[in-house]
Amino acid sequence: MPPVGYSGPPPSEPPPAGWRPPTYLQPPPPRQLAPQDVDKIEAQEKDARTVTYGVGLVAAAVLVVLSCLLCSRVLF
Repeated sequence: MPPVGYSGPPPSEPPPAGWRPPTYLQPPPPRQLAPQDVDKIEAQEKDARTVTYGVGLVAAAVLVVLSCLLCSRVLF
């Protein structure tokens, strides 16, 4: 008959000392990041925000026109 319930994990022993293999290769130091042009980044973000607002305004205008057309069809 199998044991009832969970008897817990099997016992474990700690690994022996020096169990890791020796490391011979050292990773190269990290490279320098390219310098950033903060003014250019800010200008690009401003342009992107302008485009986003423009697209949103056009979409809102289209939705208003379509809503007016649908409401006028229902009322008349």
